[in-house]
Amino acid sequence: MISLHPEILAKNGKKEFVVLPYEEFIALQELLADLEDLRDLRAAKQESAGEPSVSLEEVKTELGI
Repeated sequence: MISLHPEILAKNGKKEFVVLPYEEFIALQELLADLEDLRDLRAAKQESAGEPSVSLEEVKTELGI
C-alpha cells in the first residue's frame, strides 16, 4: 500500500485542498491506472464468457511456431 503524507489546506475553516509530495502523487496515479486496467480486463472477460477459445498450443501450431 502507498504511504501518503498529505498536507491539508483549509479555506474559511473548511478543508479545501490536499498537497502531496510529487513521488506520492505519481505512485497514486499509477495505482489508479492499474485499477482501471483491472476493471477493463474484468469487463472484457465477462463480455467474452461463453465464447469459444483457442489454446496457446493451437495458435502456435497454426502459425507454425
